[in-house]
Amino acid sequence: MPSPQVITPADKLAEAKQQLNFPRIVAICGSTRFMAEMAEAELRETFAKPAKIVVKPVCDLKSPHELWSDPVEAEALKIRLDELHRRRILLADEVLVVGDYIGDSTRAEIAYARSLGRPVRFTHPEVDPGA
Repeated sequence: MPSPQVITPADKLAEAKQQLNFPRIVAICGSTRFMAEMAEAELRETFAKPAKIVVKPVCDLKSPHELWSDPVEAEALKIRLDELHRRRILLADEVLVVGDYIGDSTRAEIAYARSLGRPVRFTHPEVDPGA
């Protein structure tokens, strides 16, 4: 007798997105030095045909702001934001890496996306660490 097929939470998420007729979701990744380029990529992906839902980093912790002015709080915030971004990648159907530089955090995000089987595109394909 065959064993029952286990339905994972990821399978449930994919099925729900399909049943709700969601557009593709793209997670933008990259160094925060490319925040302006990420905003431009968000516009282009959103206005493409077919349009996509875009999720991306929303702040640059290297730029001054009262929310992360305390160094101890800033380090804890970075950890929380990194985890939140991994959830964006999990939610996404594909990843777009913006910029001509890949740091350690972005490299880890690319590896995570690929471990999930997400297609990864690059605005600068020559920086693909898997190429």
